[in-house]
Amino acid sequence: MNEDLKKELEQLCKSPAKVEEQLNRFKNGFPFLSIKKPATVGNGIIKLSEADLDHFISLYSKEAGNYEITKFVPASGAASRMFKRLFEFLTEDESESEDSKFLKKFFGGIEHFAFYNSLNKKLEAQGTSIEEAKKNKNYHQIVKALLNEDGLGYGQLPKGLLEFHLYDDSAKTPTAEHFSEGEKYAKGKGGQVRLHFTVSPEHQQAFNDEVAKLKKTFTDYEVSFSQQNPDTDTIAVTPDNEPFREEDGSILFRPAGHGALIENLNKIDADIVFIKNIDNVVPDHFKEKTIVYKKALGGLLIEVQKKLFAHLEKLTQNPSEGDIAAIESFAKNELMLSFKQGFETLSAGDKVSYLKSLLHRPLRVCGMVPNTGEPGGGPFWIEEKDGSKTLQIVETSQFNPDDKAAEQALNSATHFNPVDLICAFKDYQGKKFDLLKFVDADTGFITEKSKNGKDLKALEMPGLWNGAMSNWITLFVEVPIETFNPVKTVNDLLRAEHQG
Repeated sequence: MNEDLKKELEQLCKSPAKVEEQLNRFKNGFPFLSIKKPATVGNGIIKLSEADLDHFISLYSKEAGNYEITKFVPASGAASRMFKRLFEFLTEDESESEDSKFLKKFFGGIEHFAFYNSLNKKLEAQGTSIEEAKKNKNYHQIVKALLNEDGLGYGQLPKGLLEFHLYDDSAKTPTAEHFSEGEKYAKGKGGQVRLHFTVSPEHQQAFNDEVAKLKKTFTDYEVSFSQQNPDTDTIAVTPDNEPFREEDGSILFRPAGHGALIENLNKIDADIVFIKNIDNVVPDHFKEKTIVYKKALGGLLIEVQKKLFAHLEKLTQNPSEGDIAAIESFAKNELMLSFKQGFETLSAGDKVSYLKSLLHRPLRVCGMVPNTGEPGGGPFWIEEKDGSKTLQIVETSQFNPDDKAAEQALNSATHFNPVDLICAFKDYQGKKFDLLKFVDADTGFITEKSKNGKDLKALEMPGLWNGAMSNWITLFVEVPIETFNPVKTVNDLLRAEHQG
């Protein structure tokens, strides 16, 4: 790194060493994962029977009140991608709406959106209405009233503050739906529900206002917020791997993806943490299956953790050969862990040390949905450098396109990741793990973006549920597709799962 760039970075309070490391990542890339096979039911994915469901739900219902429980909701992303096609439409002739399947669906079903009444009021203030604007084919006027700041401003708001679902004559936001969910399965000590939302600074006040309104109904709730640390932003580069500069000559730094939220999660002080994306919510009358499986996964985590802690205690007490064999069996059969090459030849003392390090880690139980073609990462078996195999949530960009075995694993995958996680990151002595020590720095991403019409490359940190948690103990459990209802485009809100 030349001295001029180093001085410029220091003036920006950016670490030259950290930026140089990022620049080297752009030049050298990230290694592909050594993918062996997909995780499937019976080989990496647990399928719960009806008896299992009853057992774990009963256990969770009995035990939840003994734990500090937090629901962690990443909610900082803007909703602009939801409306990408509508933004494009504003640059097109209004007659395009008659040829576009997406636009025909949007305008044809507009009265079924929860925001219909609010949108109609905006148009009435302009001297018209939705139906009148449709009749006169003033489609741009409708879209502008929805997206622009002098209308509802949905093009600038985060998903958490949009009207998603209609209840009689009122509408609920995803934030309100997470409140409703929390009451059903996230009550911890003292009957309290603790919610934590990650938000962007410009929307903090709007979230404060929404939460203040909701807490008039949900009184036993503790709500906290955090924002992505700007120090985690990464440098952007040109296609030639030189620092990308704005039109004023300044260096561009960009948010490093949801993996940066591992720092936010690391500050949560709780025994059990549910993680669920802001947009994966449904109206109350569709919530039952979600609640059933959240409780069941919570019960599984509690049962496994109790056994894990008992074995760790035993490892500190001069365990016998029989104890070591029982702990090995637990690690292999219940935690689905494999051991490094040469484990069998280790002395008893070295086996104890190895098992301690293998078991003394954060724990997560992840719901996995049967594959229906939805985009997103999936569960796979990965070979690590020491020869052991681990369960990981892998994105397609982490597959080596020249690796035929990896390609076959991808094509034969049966499940994908709906971001349905339950985590525990206190150890058997009640001390919090430092989650940053369990991140695999080699699992980041390089993506292609553009700014002001110029191409750039962006660097994302290891994903929150990918590389940021790759060194956790991981269990995958099949959950039904009915528990996964994300809203990627505005028209997803017209699906039956999001209607009253």
